[in-house]
Amino acid sequence: MAERDPEKDGSFLRVFQACDGGKKGFLNREDLKVAVVMLFGYKPSKIEVDSMFSSVSKSGGIAAEEFLALMSVKRSAQLHFGEQRAIFSVFDTHCRGFLNVEDFKRAFKRVAPHIPEHTVLEAFREVDQDSDGLVSYKDFEFAMNYGQEED
Repeated sequence: MAERDPEKDGSFLRVFQACDGGKKGFLNREDLKVAVVMLFGYKPSKIEVDSMFSSVSKSGGIAAEEFLALMSVKRSAQLHFGEQRAIFSVFDTHCRGFLNVEDFKRAFKRVAPHIPEHTVLEAFREVDQDSDGLVSYKDFEFAMNYGQEED
């Protein structure tokens, strides 16, 4: 089954219209919070709302075109996060929320068996940012995102 594209099927626009109280043609801060809850299932923090507003709004409100662009970027980021979480879950075979060195070596054996163990151990030490002998999801996420350019 093909994945729905909210931009093409109009759901982003329908949410914008539903949240545009008073049909003023833009979303204020409270409207935007409700829209994010409707689309993504969580209430954004004040910092996240401030960030969204500062990236597009010069008039105190977010117009429909700006909202569509913001939500498209947000959706892409969530898909990326979901993919990373799925990869981490495959490695975290004991569902503990972290990887120890044995989990790490086992994962590498499955996905890249040609990499020597000393290289895997070096990678583990690099990814284990706080040197506690465990790779948390936060450590894993940082390693996965390392060196990626912001668009």
